[in-house]
Amino acid sequence: MALRWLIRWLSLLALSLAAGVCASNEAAPEVTAPEAAASAAALQGVPEAARAAARSTANWLARGVDSWFGDRPFDEGGKVSDGRMSIGVLKRQGERADVDVRFTAQFRLPNVERNAYLFVGRDDRRDAVRDTPDAIATQRALLAPRLEEPSLLAGLGLSLRDVVDFRLGVAHGLKPYAQARYDHAWPLAPDHLVAFRETVFWTNDDRFGSTTALSYSLTMSPRLALRWLGAVTITQETRNLEWSSSLGAYQSFEGQRLLSFEALLNGSGTKGTGVGQSDRGLLVKWEQPIHERWLFAEIVGGHFWPRRDSTSARGRAWAAGGSLKMRF
Repeated sequence: MALRWLIRWLSLLALSLAAGVCASNEAAPEVTAPEAAASAAALQGVPEAARAAARSTANWLARGVDSWFGDRPFDEGGKVSDGRMSIGVLKRQGERADVDVRFTAQFRLPNVERNAYLFVGRDDRRDAVRDTPDAIATQRALLAPRLEEPSLLAGLGLSLRDVVDFRLGVAHGLKPYAQARYDHAWPLAPDHLVAFRETVFWTNDDRFGSTTALSYSLTMSPRLALRWLGAVTITQETRNLEWSSSLGAYQSFEGQRLLSFEALLNGSGTKGTGVGQSDRGLLVKWEQPIHERWLFAEIVGGHFWPRRDSTSARGRAWAAGGSLKMRF
């Protein structure tokens, strides 16, 4: 069923594109070779223009906010880092396609403090506040429709020796939140790495809560690595554990191309009722640059076996998606 649906969807897409091309060819006047070359050059410049616009906007915002706190020039220690923007489409079996647009960036502000920064982004508020690992967030997005739309997030952060982070921020609707994160990694041996992250957070809805993430990475060769990741979240409001785990193999190729296979598990506690949710899944991803070294395309697909509670039969569902990711 899922395979027939995918073939039908791709066929309709191909027919639509072909019809559009034919219609444009019938209606459009003949294009000369110089005009075609100019159009091709203009299209090639679109990614650079988009990246330049994103970086320019981020710099403008950083300089403006930094000027609120003093007269020190922004160029004396100020910078924009870790700028990322992505647009993706997710399709789950039995659900409509979901378009997802996200961006995030950090700004070092010389007029605040040497270790302080401004952060701005558009992301899933629940995952951002709880500091859910990216791999776990991707799994949940493919498995079930999100409970709320991505929202604007902004605030101030303070980093201490790049190990401890404190953040005060607001989300859409002026909903405040606070975070304190400890992040550290220990190389047990030349090819073995253990990473630990503990985030304590507060929101008006959850009150106090925490997310604990632990990972273990084993480098098998210069291009092959294995990784296990586990995360547990608990909040004062629900008093219930939400846990996730993944075991994956990651094969890199020349040209920053990456292929990964992951086995996934997640679920929630029972609150003493004996009824808890649990999901299983297999995920495959392919990522590669499509322009320079900062514009990437990713294709992801998975098969899941969800179960609403311990009294329900385990179901089956396919999911697939793709995205463009830009670093600036």
